[in-house]
Amino acid sequence: MLNRRHLRIKILQILYGFYQDEDLDTTKAKKALDHSIDKMYQLYLLLISMIAEMQGLAIDKIEVGRKKQLPTEEDLHPNTKFVRNAPLRILANSKQLKNRLSETGVGWGKHRELLRNLHRSLNEDEEYLTYMSSDERSFRHDRESLLRMFRKHLINEIPFQEMLEEESIFWVDDLDLASSMVIKTIKNINEEDEEVDIMPVWRNDDDDKDFMDNLFTQTLAQGVLNEELIKEGAQNWELERIALIDRILMKMALAEAKTFESIPLKVTLNEYIELSKYYSTEKSHGFINGILDQLFTSLQESGDIKKTGRGLI
Repeated sequence: MLNRRHLRIKILQILYGFYQDEDLDTTKAKKALDHSIDKMYQLYLLLISMIAEMQGLAIDKIEVGRKKQLPTEEDLHPNTKFVRNAPLRILANSKQLKNRLSETGVGWGKHRELLRNLHRSLNEDEEYLTYMSSDERSFRHDRESLLRMFRKHLINEIPFQEMLEEESIFWVDDLDLASSMVIKTIKNINEEDEEVDIMPVWRNDDDDKDFMDNLFTQTLAQGVLNEELIKEGAQNWELERIALIDRILMKMALAEAKTFESIPLKVTLNEYIELSKYYSTEKSHGFINGILDQLFTSLQESGDIKKTGRGLI
């Protein structure tokens, strides 16, 4: 489930491409935004299914060992701790996951060999070996170990990340977000559960989708006006000297402050300062903070920014 910071990041990414496109096609940009949300969700499902598939591959490995002409002692008496991992079994048997994969067409069909290679490399990973050699048996131990294998090994395999680059221009950037959703999904599996609660794209209400659509639309609609405000706020800077990413962040912040009356200015300011720390230069957050703080104050005084709701008036 996407939160509003994720949505701001998605809009930022699409607008960065939009403002470098000479055609400036807003319809295409909106379609690209919707497509990027769909691709992120597909990646989430792909990662969840990757973990679930590990159980079947582990069972296949055990069966191959037993059918050898000259099986070893280990082949005849394999360590089944991994295939019996409780949250892994719930994932592998999840009808909800299977239905969601079927609905979206997501799967490992053409990447089965990569999946097998990921399983083979997992069998040699330190986290896996430590787990298999441990005498501890508990649901919490199973869940925490599965999470560590996912975080430290599976998503960091170079062939897997190369596949992401080949499949979608969005997936490398989306990996952290999709992985955090996977981790939350697994953490929410409890011992008494028989099914996994697969996250939806949106919450039951449409507030976040409306937020995304309105922020994107208003950032573009107010683009020229807000660019003039930024130019006035950055008195000692020519607009062209301000990094494009910083200009977009400030235009988004101004559009958000003027459009969403229930979002506190402090929240908006802090969100875009944090985004600038990750996506822009080392000094950008101070520069953006100074300009936005000044503009927010003057726009409140002029009545162009109005806040409603408890604690905001």
